Amino acid sequence: MTQPTIGFIGLGLMGSAMVDRLIDKGYAVTITANRSRPRIDAAVARGATEVATARDVAAASDITMLCMDTSDSVEGRMRGADGVIAGLKSGAVVIDFGTSLPGSTRTLGDEVAAAGGTYLDAPLGRTPAHAKDGLLNIMTAGDKPAFDKVEPVLKDLGENVFHLGALGSGHTIKLMNNFFGMTVANAMAEAFAMADVTGIDRQQLYDVMSAGPLHSGMMDFVAGYGLKGDPAQLAFAVKNAAKDVGYYARMAEDAGVDSVMSKGALSALQEATQTGRGDDMVSQMVDFYAAKMQK
Repeated sequence: MTQPTIGFIGLGLMGSAMVDRLIDKGYAVTITANRSRPRIDAAVARGATEVATARDVAAASDITMLCMDTSDSVEGRMRGADGVIAGLKSGAVVIDFGTSLPGSTRTLGDEVAAAGGTYLDAPLGRTPAHAKDGLLNIMTAGDKPAFDKVEPVLKDLGENVFHLGALGSGHTIKLMNNFFGMTVANAMAEAFAMADVTGIDRQQLYDVMSAGPLHSGMMDFVAGYGLKGDPAQLAFAVKNAAKDVGYYARMAEDAGVDSVMSKGALSALQEATQTGRGDDMVSQMVDFYAAKMQK
């Protein structure tokens, strides 16, 4: 069977790793620049085709993929004279791999349907390192026949590919997932900082905590920096974590309820971002809490 042509918009850490994987699997990939050149140039050097606009990406592609930072960014690339919707082929599928607001996702789904295509949300779990090896967790939602059509491509990108129901369900679950993960990460980061204040060895703290039911992958990611000084085990920026937990709180507000547990993590992540730590990795929140405790 002939492979579908792929368009990809958003070559950040995760997106560029996914493009590398698609090229490795033999797909024809069309891309367009977003903010900076280095990852675009690297993808072109490996065989991707660069075009001028998101409309051109869609016009060249059976499946257009977006891996953007915010719902506003996705909407900006989807709409307008140079947007994806304007260039969409009849029957094409658009997939949003980013972490977006479910309400925005459903609205874009209606607009894509009106243009003759289908929109899926498919937020991601795991890291860019997993993306390079096709080991992502992919939380897909939306039209089931469209999912069935693109599932072979998704399985080239992910180890665990889910279909989670109606459009927006993937983003809803991802926001819950990231709220939980970032809350755990912040709790572990503060625990390491508290160990310093109270004269407890960080390694001993970790050894005790990890020997029981608290042990988790997120704990180990934070320990990678808190114990070994390696922030790359959790390649997720503080500013992006603040955005995601903020989206979770907004989703709760839109549902008419108040999120209690998100408040602490969100406040810390926002303060860290506002004080110049936004480009740090989440595991480096250990330093944020340590600095706070010195005041």
